[in-house]
Amino acid sequence: MGVSRRAVLLSGAGAAAAAAAATAAETALAAGGSVAGGAVGGAGRSVRTEDVGRHGDVGRQEDLSDRYPDERGWVNDCVRRIRALPYEPTPMLELELPARLRGSRLLVKNESVHPSGSHKHRLAQALFLNALANGWLTRNSPVVEASSGSTAISEAWFSKLLGIDFVAVMPSGTTAEKKQAVLDLGGEIVEATGATISERARSEARARRGHFMDQFTYAERAYDWRGDHGMAGEILHQADPDWFVMGAGTGGTAASLARYARYTGHRVRVCVTDPENSAFFPGWRDNDRTVTAKGSRIEGIGRPKVEPSFLFPLVNRMIRVPDAASIATMRVVGERLGIAPGGSTGTGLYGALKVLGGPSRHREGATVVTVLCDSGERYLDTYYSDEWLDRQRIDFRPWRDTVERFLDTGHWVPPRTWREPHTPRGHMWNM
Repeated sequence: MGVSRRAVLLSGAGAAAAAAAATAAETALAAGGSVAGGAVGGAGRSVRTEDVGRHGDVGRQEDLSDRYPDERGWVNDCVRRIRALPYEPTPMLELELPARLRGSRLLVKNESVHPSGSHKHRLAQALFLNALANGWLTRNSPVVEASSGSTAISEAWFSKLLGIDFVAVMPSGTTAEKKQAVLDLGGEIVEATGATISERARSEARARRGHFMDQFTYAERAYDWRGDHGMAGEILHQADPDWFVMGAGTGGTAASLARYARYTGHRVRVCVTDPENSAFFPGWRDNDRTVTAKGSRIEGIGRPKVEPSFLFPLVNRMIRVPDAASIATMRVVGERLGIAPGGSTGTGLYGALKVLGGPSRHREGATVVTVLCDSGERYLDTYYSDEWLDRQRIDFRPWRDTVERFLDTGHWVPPRTWREPHTPRGHMWNM
């Protein structure tokens, strides 16, 4: 019966000791002894290779390779395909303001023109490049993501481009339009409650031997915030605003713009608008990352917990926005721009109006930029359905008058008859 000879490393001054250990091993084997557990036994004596290692560069199989897959050719091809995609800055729209706000500008960056239909196209691209460069993606292994919709659609788009299977773990209340968009791109959907989608996605990735992309953790670090071709670089070169206003789903966009502004010496300040029942606002206000909440009825923004990519020091101001006000602003501004946006765009637009002319008006002649995140076509059966809103007890009509009056006169008059809804007992419909 043959016995394998233990590998011994030779290096510098330890070479002689290593050779002695090898000779001892050979002698023991010839005498009918054994080499096991790091010891050489036989002929009444024992020599441990660990002891030899203390005095020389001897190790226990310390020169290994190919422990993890390195599919460099496949990875390089995937990166090449992504980097070969055409690039063009998304357009900036301008909303007409009343004479009272003469000198001020409200600009809306239209991110719905991306191939996957939302600003999450940029995030998905960054996440894929980050995962490929880190060696997390391998051929024939699926990508799994936790998302309320838009990120899932964008990651499904890139998965199709690269020929990778995609699984989206989505809240059960996500709109049918978003679910269908994922399916149309070849993705698979697993439904879960919104508070558990990340944990469920992690377990799905483990069971399928895939990779959990984890947008909520990696959004702020995957974005190339130093680059001029990201959303931050585009906005600050197109407008050089005083304020950037947007809701937060992961916090990655706000973080990347704030970092880019500091890196390039721009003056812009960041205001994050947060919907009802989200943990971001109280967590930021109290500097408490352990805060939890019920979630959000505005898809894409607001979370039941403070996500890792939401970085408190980079946010200069936060505004909590009633869901009814988000819907009213979405509808009014959509009519005036000629493009129907989604609910999260309404939340950002509401904050932009407050910054421009509300009780905390910034200054004369301010330029404010917000984002048209995605198209209202994804919400025809929800935010654009009066019947659905009535069932959800979201009374947007009083807020519609407030928004229209402000855009016509510049005067901010909150509704007198509106009452803030009670905090729900359970998680929100889309959580």
